[in-house]
Amino acid sequence: MLKKPLILVTNDDGITAPGIRALIAIMNTIGEVVVVAPNSPQSGKGHAITLDTTLHVEQLEVPSQTHREYTCSGTPADCVKLAIREILDRTPDLCVSGINHGSNASINVIYSGTMSAAIEAGIEGVPAIGFSLLNYNWNATFEACTSYIKTITTQVLEQGLDKDIVLNVNFPDIPEAEIKGIKVCRQARANWVEAFDKRQTPQGKDYYWLTGHFVNLDGGEDTDEWALEQHYVSLVPVQFDLTAHRSIARLQTWNLNGSENIE
Repeated sequence: MLKKPLILVTNDDGITAPGIRALIAIMNTIGEVVVVAPNSPQSGKGHAITLDTTLHVEQLEVPSQTHREYTCSGTPADCVKLAIREILDRTPDLCVSGINHGSNASINVIYSGTMSAAIEAGIEGVPAIGFSLLNYNWNATFEACTSYIKTITTQVLEQGLDKDIVLNVNFPDIPEAEIKGIKVCRQARANWVEAFDKRQTPQGKDYYWLTGHFVNLDGGEDTDEWALEQHYVSLVPVQFDLTAHRSIARLQTWNLNGSENIE
């Protein structure tokens, strides 16, 4: 009898978020599931790790006993590190992160705790996928994502991923019948135009709330933003080698070690 694949499930919205509960249910139909997720929301934490305080992990009771669950006091990246180094008895065959409440398309991947958890798994050599739904509502429903998540997960388990690559998958917030399929894309060039809402406490001390709006600067029809607007599921391969390889040759022409710099 073939052993079921070991699947690590995590997220950044916290272990009680409806998105991760939906993802756990889907993964339970595919493999042996272990959940290690933050005990509180960690959205926008990016790839932060905990260095200045202690980390705490608590195993939760799962009445159905279909899988194991642990909460962690740290960030999504902490959860993956602890899972691989301390909790699991073997390297997982796959790590899935999400389903995030809100978009992680385009530049959002930089700030995303959801994707940082997947990237951390990728750094450890574990195939990984981040899943997100373009709905920030805590009470969002995820039924339209189910069949696509199963398809993508199964393909990753069967085909594997290229070295040092993880997948960033985003779902439009529409009924499943309106989704046209999955589109392999590149990350759109876009950014947030940010502002700060300045206020004062009753004691007269200034404080700020970060605000802003998203601007898509990319008119291409091969991007994640375009795919989502056209009612496709976007799938972007993400690399965590941040080297701008195309710039190396040009930088090597600079006078970086000229005679004036030599003693």
